[in-house]
Amino acid sequence: MNLIFLGPPGAGKGTQAEMFAAARGLKQLSTGEMLRAAVKAGTEVGKRADAVMKTGGLVSDDIVIGIIADRIDEPDCQGGFILDGFPRTLAQASALDRLLDEKGKTLDAVVEIRVDDAALIERISGRYSCAKCGAGYHDLHKQPKTEGVCDQCGATEFTRRADDNAETVKKRLLAYYRETAPLIGYYYAKDHLKSVDGMAAIDDVARQIDQALS
Repeated sequence: MNLIFLGPPGAGKGTQAEMFAAARGLKQLSTGEMLRAAVKAGTEVGKRADAVMKTGGLVSDDIVIGIIADRIDEPDCQGGFILDGFPRTLAQASALDRLLDEKGKTLDAVVEIRVDDAALIERISGRYSCAKCGAGYHDLHKQPKTEGVCDQCGATEFTRRADDNAETVKKRLLAYYRETAPLIGYYYAKDHLKSVDGMAAIDDVARQIDQALS
């Protein structure tokens, strides 16, 4: 089974992809991780990516597609894979279609994790974590049992990601709707789209995905 998990930043794509991949024996493929692995391995396409990144440039679609092409040929992907965070544009989706066709592989489904924008902004901008062990918390939904003390390790210092603020999240959502949201219609037209409610609890979202793909 070959899948794409689609949704705006903070929708929980990575979490759900990891859970579903583990349950079904699939390989979760993150674009960032694939890039880093290709660079570290010194593959031909990894060297091209490394050269671009060292100059501060953006890795082109053809390089990313090349890295995916190499990665899905590896043994651990033969039982199926989940693309998490790719494609992001219609051009990338079209290139991915051509790649899969060339390799005689099919895309079985695209899981769209739908979210409410206002709730998503609240979800992301309220996140913080323990500076020592990384345990995650939230201003409204998950505070430490003892104020200012991490439940996991007892540390008293916490940190927030610099981009976890309402203004930055709004900009990321705008980019998503401008560049990535058109993929919803693209995959719907191909009869690949399965939509689930991403605002439910994590386990409930997982159950929806399992039902949609069963």
